[in-house]
Amino acid sequence: MAIGDFVTRLALVMIARDEAKVIARALDSARPYVDRMIVLDTGSVDATREIATACGAEVSEFTWCDDFSAARNAALTHSDADWNLILDADEWLEAGSDALGPQTLPQGGGGFLGAVRVRSLIDDPPDAAGQAWIARVLPRGVGYHGRIHEQPLSSLLARRIPLDIGHDGYTQENLARKGARNEILMMRELEAAPEDPYLWFQMGKEHQARKRHPQAALCFTEALRLAAADAPYRHPLVVRTLTALRDNGQLAEALKLADAEAANWETSPDFYLIVGYLYLDAAAEAPSQARDHFLPIAESAWRRCLEIGERPDLEGAISGCGGYIAAQNLAVYHQNLGDPQVAAEFAALAERLRSEALNPAHAAP
Repeated sequence: MAIGDFVTRLALVMIARDEAKVIARALDSARPYVDRMIVLDTGSVDATREIATACGAEVSEFTWCDDFSAARNAALTHSDADWNLILDADEWLEAGSDALGPQTLPQGGGGFLGAVRVRSLIDDPPDAAGQAWIARVLPRGVGYHGRIHEQPLSSLLARRIPLDIGHDGYTQENLARKGARNEILMMRELEAAPEDPYLWFQMGKEHQARKRHPQAALCFTEALRLAAADAPYRHPLVVRTLTALRDNGQLAEALKLADAEAANWETSPDFYLIVGYLYLDAAAEAPSQARDHFLPIAESAWRRCLEIGERPDLEGAISGCGGYIAAQNLAVYHQNLGDPQVAAEFAALAERLRSEALNPAHAAP
C-alpha cells in the first residue's frame, strides 16, 4: 500500500511477551534491512514494549487468547508491506541479509513463500545448532493457522532463500523461562487432532528438550507411525526417535529402527552419528561381541559422517554431525582402543573442523 509516495516493500512482523532481555537483539539485527518494524505485545509485564519502541518498532497490544495464529494474524493486519518477515523475539538475523533485497523480494510481492534457515542453538553438544527450513517471508495476504507451531495458510509453494536466522529459545535457560505454556497448548491441539503426526513430533521435541525421555520416545514413536514416508520433517523425526529410544534405554527398538531406515539416509551424517552411538551402547551391553562386531560398526558409522560432511540442506540437521562431533568421537574411540597416534590425528581434525564451523570466514579453501 502507498503511504504518500512511499511503498512498503518489506516489514518485520513480531509477536512478543515478556521478552525484555532479548527483543533489542532481534530488532537491531533486522532494522537495516526492513522498511517497518511491527511488534504486537500480547501482555508483557516487563519493559518489552518500551524497549521495542526505543528500537524503532511500532508497538500495538493484543489480548492473549492461547492461540499463536490469532496473534500472528492480528500482527499482520498492522502491516501494509508487500512482504512480511516473521521473526520471534528470541531470534536474530545471523547471515545472508542480502536475500532480503529487492532482487529476491521484489516490490509488489511474489508468488512464493520464502523459507529461511532457522539455526536453533542447543546445549548438548556444545556449540551445535539444529537447522530447520521454515517459511518466514510471506507475501501480503498470507496468514497463519494452528493454535501452536502455526503454519502459513497458503497454496503457494515454499522457496528456499539464503537467509540464516539464529534462535536460542531451546536452551535450558530459555525453556525454563517459558514454562509449560507450549505443552499445554499442544495437548489441547492433540485432543482435537490425535492423528496429526506433526503435533506428535512437536510434542516429542518439547519433551526431548526438557530431557523427559519416556515421554519423548512415546511421542516420536507415535509420530513415526502416523507420518507419511515423504513428510518434510521425516529426517529429524527418524533421528530424534532413535535418540529418544536410546536415551530411554530402548536399545533393541532403536537398532531395529536404524536397520529399517538405513537405506533412506545414506547421505545423512545425523543418522550415522546416532547409529554410531547405538552400536557403542550395544558393545557395552555385549562385551564378548564388542571388538569383533559392534565397535567396528560404530567406528565405520562415524567415519561415514566425515565422508558425507556437513549437510545443512537437510531438514533438521545438527551442525557438527558431519564434522567436528564425529571426529571427536573417533578421537575418543581410538584413545580408548590404545591407538594414541590415530586418536591425536582425529583430535586435531576435530579442533580444525570445530574452528571452521564457529568461524566460517576462516575455513580452509
